[in-house]
Amino acid sequence: MNIEALKAFSFPVVEQRYEFKDAIVYALGLGYGSDPVDKAQLQFVYERDLKAVPSMCVVLGPMGPWMQKSELGIDFLRLLHGEQSFQVHRPLSPSGRVVARQSIEAVVDKGEGKGALMFVRKTLHSEQDEPLTTIRQTLFLRGDGGCGSFGTPPQESAPGELPALDGALMQLDCPTLPQQALIYRLSGDYNPLHVDPQVASRAGFERPILMGLCTMGMATRAAVKLLCGDQPERLTSMSVRFSRPVSPGETLQFRFMQVEPGHALFTAQCLERNVTVLDRCQVRYQSP
Repeated sequence: MNIEALKAFSFPVVEQRYEFKDAIVYALGLGYGSDPVDKAQLQFVYERDLKAVPSMCVVLGPMGPWMQKSELGIDFLRLLHGEQSFQVHRPLSPSGRVVARQSIEAVVDKGEGKGALMFVRKTLHSEQDEPLTTIRQTLFLRGDGGCGSFGTPPQESAPGELPALDGALMQLDCPTLPQQALIYRLSGDYNPLHVDPQVASRAGFERPILMGLCTMGMATRAAVKLLCGDQPERLTSMSVRFSRPVSPGETLQFRFMQVEPGHALFTAQCLERNVTVLDRCQVRYQSP
């Protein structure tokens, strides 16, 4: 990793117009529409009275494969998506135009052989320059330790490890489709890791894995249903930590362990392998 090149790196301002079909394709990539007579699901996949899933913000204003630029020197194949969050300032319309601005807030060197953490921030604004969402991601650069640090990581109140509880207060099982990564990639994530078995093997996986942002989108789906009464406009923020990859076709169980008015902590389990795939997660929402 070239730390000086990263410090000097400047992202272009990206303007994107999206249509109702983009909102529908994104929702289909999260498994919405699995029950064709469920009105709560149809509001995200049927153009009449269509609503946008709040987490669609993470796929808007794409910056392209910037992490693969040779001048940055990032060991891309060993990069892991560690954490992701979004904060909603104004609910997304199911169609419209957004202006995206992105920056690298900080790189924290954990030492040679220990990797580094990169903190990236993106904001979405409307054409009228109204703030829509603030999106943050933490990347774990496994192969880039010992290259130096810069900047100040964001001070966010991420929850610590959840205490052991007898059971979830609320939970929802969401099966994923074997072809779900192929659907989700139509929203803009064309990383071959999620499609090409040879690329997945070189990265250390037995088969292509589901996008972490798709897993987060399914967590949004669970939160909207269980906490927001199927009203997406009530969800105001979410943060997740990716702890294990998910294979398309597995079943995710979202467990809301601590729930209070306007705030909840949750995890996600893969039922087939009995492992946690999302942990130390939290969601904020407007109480009815």
